[in-house]
Amino acid sequence: MISTPITESLIHGAAEVEPGERGLRLHRLPDWARRQFPDAQLLAMEAQPSGVRLVVRTAATSVELTTHPSRVAYRGAERPRGRIDVLVDGALHLRDELNGGDRVEVDLQTGDTAFHPGPAHITRVSGLPAGEKRVEFWLPHNETLELLTLRSDAPLVADASPARVWLHHGSSISHGSNAAAPTEIWPAVAALRAGVSLRNLGLGGSALADPFLARVMRDTPADLISVKLGINLVNLDVMRLRAFVPAIHGFLDTIRDGHPDTPLLLVSPIFCGIHEKTPGPGAFDPASFGTGQMRFIATGDADDATRLTLERIRRELHTVMERRADDPHLHFLEGTALYGEADAVQHPLPDGLHPDGATHQMIGERFVEQVFAAGGAFAPAV
Repeated sequence: MISTPITESLIHGAAEVEPGERGLRLHRLPDWARRQFPDAQLLAMEAQPSGVRLVVRTAATSVELTTHPSRVAYRGAERPRGRIDVLVDGALHLRDELNGGDRVEVDLQTGDTAFHPGPAHITRVSGLPAGEKRVEFWLPHNETLELLTLRSDAPLVADASPARVWLHHGSSISHGSNAAAPTEIWPAVAALRAGVSLRNLGLGGSALADPFLARVMRDTPADLISVKLGINLVNLDVMRLRAFVPAIHGFLDTIRDGHPDTPLLLVSPIFCGIHEKTPGPGAFDPASFGTGQMRFIATGDADDATRLTLERIRRELHTVMERRADDPHLHFLEGTALYGEADAVQHPLPDGLHPDGATHQMIGERFVEQVFAAGGAFAPAV
């Protein structure tokens, strides 16, 4: 078997790679942003390689990727392991569930944590067709990992196929919470169907109109940009109505400093019953402890008109669009067109906050129909 060094040229969708204890760590935010705001939640989420792929061209019939995963597990609410999806010329060839790796176990009732080390994981891909092909390893959206080794029975080279780059920022829903596999998170579903190269800045719990995140987007090369904001601002209760509208304008202004003419899509929140009329903060529902399905509840005062709810956010985002009508490349998508109140009856959110795998698929398909199709904000230029 031939060993191929894992270099940045093979990695798509990450901001940086960093030498780790065993191999290469992946980051979706650049070092300056991580140092400027080293929030534990943000750092944990940006290190999960949602949307990140290792992509090669090769005539090999067998390829092995060795990684060392790390994950957080919640006692009494064990979540499915991460997976690596292997695509060959765009078609799913292998879905490999991770085993081994390190585990930090958290007791949600006491806050106690315990560390459990584990071995590396090997993703073995065999039976590949003869001839040159494009092989993509879509890395797990819900576990961090280090890339250790890459081996094959024929040389591997970086893939330089041209594609429009889609830069997207959103919450844990865009990150992929509750999806079963990395190509089944809704932004990946949309990107694969539309034939674009995804750069996913969906960051669980961290879509908060942060100025540093806008600067990251300003400085990131992209052909298409979307921003989906709302749910984290409500369930973390970090902002009042007075501050919200100027923050959104400032976020968009900063992006425009680096991308003055790039198609830019502002997306309002999808439907979420617990926060439609009730502000945050959100919290774990104690009644769900030990049931195997954690659920979320809203704890805010519904009578306080200064606090953000999803209904208020949608209303104010329409106002933002009206006041920016002089930007011909700024577009708007109502999130309830992707997942609305009627959908919540047929496809309820299992934990009250995040869509399940089938709903991720539906949202991704609807996004393509409304945004990438003819007449949409991201339709290919004629």
